[in-house]
Amino acid sequence: MGKYLENYNDVNKIKNMNINELNEFAEEIREFLIDKVSKTGGHLASNLGVVELTISLYNVFNFNKDKLIWDVGHQSYVHKILTGRKDDFDTLRNFGGLSGFPKREESKYDMFDTGHSSTSISAAVGMARARDLHGEKYDVVAVIGDGALTGGMAFEALNDVGYNKTKMTIVLNDNQMSISKNVGGLSTYLSELRMGTIYNRFKNDFNSTIEKIPGVGKGVVNSINRIKDSVKQLVVPGMLFEDMGIKYYGPIDGHNIKELSKVFKNAQKVDGPVLIHVITTKGKGYKFAEKFPHKFHGVGPFDCDSGEFSSTGNKSYSSVFGNTMVEMAGVNKNVVAITAAMPEGTGLDNFAKKYPKRFFDVGIAEQHAVTMAAGMAVQGLRPVFAVYSTFLQRAYDQILHDVALQKLPVVFAIDRAGIVGQDGETHQGLFDLSYLSHMPNMTIMSPKCTEELRTMLNFAVTQNYPIAIRYPRGGDGCNIHLSPLTTFKKGKWEVIGAKKGKILIIATGKMVQNAVIVREKLQNIGIEATVVNACFVKPIDKLLIEEFMDKGFSIVTIEDNVITGGLGSLVLQFVTSKCYQGKILNLGFKDEFVPHGNVDILYKIYNLDVDGIYSSILNLL
Repeated sequence: MGKYLENYNDVNKIKNMNINELNEFAEEIREFLIDKVSKTGGHLASNLGVVELTISLYNVFNFNKDKLIWDVGHQSYVHKILTGRKDDFDTLRNFGGLSGFPKREESKYDMFDTGHSSTSISAAVGMARARDLHGEKYDVVAVIGDGALTGGMAFEALNDVGYNKTKMTIVLNDNQMSISKNVGGLSTYLSELRMGTIYNRFKNDFNSTIEKIPGVGKGVVNSINRIKDSVKQLVVPGMLFEDMGIKYYGPIDGHNIKELSKVFKNAQKVDGPVLIHVITTKGKGYKFAEKFPHKFHGVGPFDCDSGEFSSTGNKSYSSVFGNTMVEMAGVNKNVVAITAAMPEGTGLDNFAKKYPKRFFDVGIAEQHAVTMAAGMAVQGLRPVFAVYSTFLQRAYDQILHDVALQKLPVVFAIDRAGIVGQDGETHQGLFDLSYLSHMPNMTIMSPKCTEELRTMLNFAVTQNYPIAIRYPRGGDGCNIHLSPLTTFKKGKWEVIGAKKGKILIIATGKMVQNAVIVREKLQNIGIEATVVNACFVKPIDKLLIEEFMDKGFSIVTIEDNVITGGLGSLVLQFVTSKCYQGKILNLGFKDEFVPHGNVDILYKIYNLDVDGIYSSILNLL
């Protein structure tokens, strides 16, 4: 730890440092981040890119009074260091330790819990208006990335704040990346703005020269300023932000603390909304992260010197999905793939290379992605939307209104379903079964192993109704061998092994593996049980359930989802309608948000590991 960082213990200390000291401080922070994240894992590239930006914000604003909101929040590590949490970085993203995102309960400097994109400006507008209604005086700053700006909510907020002239500062951190490289018209627009720096340089030099002319200089400058909007329209493409009523500064070098501090001070003086466009390099200062920013976006532990990650050797669900999509596209020309800024994360990067005309990355715009898929389905295509569970919930209305209502054959490939672990509450995929299961016309499937995902996808693209397939992060994560199903019939479940005993264990997805191990543990103490793979979460296999009800079986359901509205709720609702008198136990996550931490630890805490399930069944008996 460097001399400045080691002795840093007060947010106001930055204001007493000169520019050389601030630059050295920035390098110390960068080295600290690389060292700590290489051990704990986390979001590295995005945080390396905002070191100078964050220092400059603290150099100008007083965040004991002023408010700072980070969009998404995965780039808030420097902010956490500057607000007294550097000594806790060994606990980053571990259970009970520092969150990888801003959390209000963690620090008074974390003004708003974030984790999903495009929310910061709306939250900041709300705080600024509360300030004005209370007659208070403080600055409100929102930091949003160029990728997050593609989210419709961000434009709704910009439209509002520009029209109503609410005083606040918006920092647009433009690193040309979200997780993968940005796409779309807005990305092109920002690229053109970056190339428009010649206009800003010319304007400043010209004004400075003219003002020096005795007697006439200032008058000429004032006249020129009255037509500056017309000049900008000619020289800088669009001037989108100023046209919306938001004063625009930029582009600014996001790694120049002196220049950034100067611009932030100017923004404080503006009585209205200001957008400061800063250009940063994702992964700045670490050659591997600069070269492969998407690879170092969210990382596990790695070797600092080589930049290499350890491998589990397991075939991941995402890679199986991606390979299967390429295979299906080769057979069926109507198969198309859609992603919302996540081609690598969802496994679609190879599909994009092989079938570029049939690959659609819409940016961070899940709502648009779903309705676009619906439009494609109307015209005979077979769209597959690959999306993380936690991000699909942002498009709830579009799934219900534009897909399910019309019974359109859109396939939702829901990655990172269930517990994802260290990203915490905002990213746990524990709600998709619940928010999809009550939608008419929606079918929900879940594979018990990676190879079963391949068969499910081939089945799904041949059906004439919407199908959601949910699968977990990573690979099978279990050493037991489970034979994948090779065919599916809608609503029919798989009985694994013989039908015996007086306990029916109905498990879905990843939990099937735990159920099989639990059955073996029960057998070791003389208790027989039957395990069923609920490959369809909706519709449930009512005939099979009735068969076991008639034989007086106790019923246990296990799912990697909140219990409310999930598989257990559907089974419970059915058996109750049949006046079932036997015992029933629903195992899943409680009606609460699950914190960040190691996946195995979280399963243990919530009694969804093998020992926890085993004990719960014994208690039922």
